[in-house]
Amino acid sequence: MLRPKTKRNLARILPFGIIWLVIGWLILFIQEAATQHKNLNPDAAITLTPSVFVFASLAVAIVGWAVGAVEVLWLGRLFEKKSFSQKLFYKVLFYSVFLLIVMIIVYPIAASLELGLSPLHSKVLEKLSNFFISIDFASTAVSLAFSLFVSLFYSEINENVGHGVLMNFFTGKYHKPIEEKRIFLFSDMKSSTTIAEKLGHIKYFELLRNYYSDFSDAIIDSSGEVYQYVGDEIVITWEINQQTDISRCIDCFFLMKESLSKRAAWYEKQFGLQPTFKAGLHIGPVTTGEIGTLKKEIIFTGDVLNATARIQSLCNRFGTDLLISKHLADQLGSYKNYSFKSMGSQSLRGKEEPLQLYTLEPI
Repeated sequence: MLRPKTKRNLARILPFGIIWLVIGWLILFIQEAATQHKNLNPDAAITLTPSVFVFASLAVAIVGWAVGAVEVLWLGRLFEKKSFSQKLFYKVLFYSVFLLIVMIIVYPIAASLELGLSPLHSKVLEKLSNFFISIDFASTAVSLAFSLFVSLFYSEINENVGHGVLMNFFTGKYHKPIEEKRIFLFSDMKSSTTIAEKLGHIKYFELLRNYYSDFSDAIIDSSGEVYQYVGDEIVITWEINQQTDISRCIDCFFLMKESLSKRAAWYEKQFGLQPTFKAGLHIGPVTTGEIGTLKKEIIFTGDVLNATARIQSLCNRFGTDLLISKHLADQLGSYKNYSFKSMGSQSLRGKEEPLQLYTLEPI
């Protein structure tokens, strides 16, 4: 069974191949229509035969997936802290070399299919050399550059709005509001006001950026979705369906704690402190849908969000880092080597009936 992080990476890489394939077919159709299926430069251009078409389609899709894998797994992370201009320069340089290598490898194979010869045959290599000094080379380079631009543009949008949110916009899942059951985790940094006053606005912002970044793997590994960043607070959610492992929300809390613990020495060195957080967990129905005219968002509305925020705010009163509602504790039943310790019924602001709360303690 694939890990959540692997599934997420595959879901982000897959559209690259589809984008490249669709654009490749579109450009091919335009070229064939313009030339009326005639090879105007047989010394450099490759005649489109069924075998060449199949190979070209597979090659374009594979190159798209290769670009996606490089972007998602390596290059995107390598330059994530660079300015936009630096990121653009380095990526253009890298992909220019990458696509040149691709053409050097792919063209002889396609030419060998057309001519029925070995890719290393002198006629194939002669055609390759003619290709690099022909208008067809410029046309191919422009086509590849356009495919690269569209796929990287998609990648940037995906990173900014979130993969799940972008897919939901494309599929129209929440174009009409629907009701669904969700778990929410509200996490809040401890003593954030004091920390902000101590560090100053700029340094505090740098702390927040690293603080949220360190939560990324924990959220991905527990199959969570980031709903909102609100100051020093992060809201994470899980949609409940037949495949949902409800205990993942607790996993997320402990993985977040572990991530900060591993980086404690670094935070101490950079900021002179070790950030910690408290969290509240609750489950319930919400209405989910697209909203907004000038800027569209997918939002959740329902009592469960207000209740979760109130639950999280009570952590200081009980001296605990985690509070869980009875509704969620009942569905969890048990959690690994921990037991649920009742904190009694608490009146939450804005709710008429008190809510039974629990925390976890080692068995």
